[in-house]
Amino acid sequence: MHLDYLNPLLTHFEPVSLEEMNAVRLMNRIDTKYTTSIDLLPAILLSLQKDYRIQEITCRRNMPYETTYLDTEGRDMFMAHQNGRTVREKIRVRTYKDSGLTFLEVKNKNNKGRTDKKRILVSNLLNLQEEGAEDFLQKYAWYSLSQLSGKLQNSFNRITLVNKQMTERLTIDTNVCFQDLLTGQQAAMDQVAIIELKRDGNHFSPVKEILHQMHVLPVSISKYCLGSVLTNPALKYNRFKPRIRKIEQIQNQITI
Repeated sequence: MHLDYLNPLLTHFEPVSLEEMNAVRLMNRIDTKYTTSIDLLPAILLSLQKDYRIQEITCRRNMPYETTYLDTEGRDMFMAHQNGRTVREKIRVRTYKDSGLTFLEVKNKNNKGRTDKKRILVSNLLNLQEEGAEDFLQKYAWYSLSQLSGKLQNSFNRITLVNKQMTERLTIDTNVCFQDLLTGQQAAMDQVAIIELKRDGNHFSPVKEILHQMHVLPVSISKYCLGSVLTNPALKYNRFKPRIRKIEQIQNQITI
């Protein structure tokens, strides 16, 4: 689904370059996620204009991303989330299509709710063996490269905002699509926006109050787990059922 109608709203934000954004990488942070209907995005963006700047790359402000999530044969990382483990890991290869950069990324979440992300620049998914991935994983991950294979592909468009104090990032993902690499099944969430607030601590954030006023509440959600459940019916997903129901309600435009 094209969201070109958002572009006029995006032009009202003051731009921030990729180089400036490097000062707000927030590789160790607290993440707060939200899901809402794309119908609310114009009102949300309008409310954010005075407090946030927008990332701009090659004159674009709503940029495509592609991700392949890696997991073990038994999907240990998916199962850790399904089984309620607070300490868990995700490993992915992500391509930032407008900059042309691809990274192997490891995200570790601790029992304090903080996320620590490490990454290494790679050329593509197929050449990980030759590009230092094994050493990188040995240093930062729980699994070796030989234990991992691609399980889920994911694509989306992302708007990235940063507050004017340069202490937090806010991402808004739309056109979220998934394909399971085992079953081949696909799923699309063209009516759903996934919003994520990334900050280094629990300081005041304007967006939290704005979303609360619009009855958009925080939710614990993982794109990897969500996409896996939607495209692989063999997976156990009891823990995710309430979130799946909410996504389906938004996708079907049912009042919630």
